[in-house]
Amino acid sequence: MAQTIDELTVTYEEDGIETVKELDKAVLSKGAWSTIIFRYQDWDRSKECYGPDKYTIRRYQKREGEYQQKSKFNISSRDQAEKLIEALQQWIKG
Repeated sequence: MAQTIDELTVTYEEDGIETVKELDKAVLSKGAWSTIIFRYQDWDRSKECYGPDKYTIRRYQKREGEYQQKSKFNISSRDQAEKLIEALQQWIKG
């Protein structure tokens, strides 16, 4: 388990293959409850290469010195990410 925000990752390895490769992350909030957005790629076993960029927002709670994932939202495509950005920009600008 991670004890610091820097240790939190979506990278995942299975059978010696990095099946989820973290490309970047941005911390949206820190504290007892922390929110991080990650950019990542999934390994496509059939094509033996990584797929397109994906994004996930993860919410963590720090308890007894360790972060525990409490929720997540996956943004599965570039199109969905662009629509999310567009909606947020409209709301923020009012």
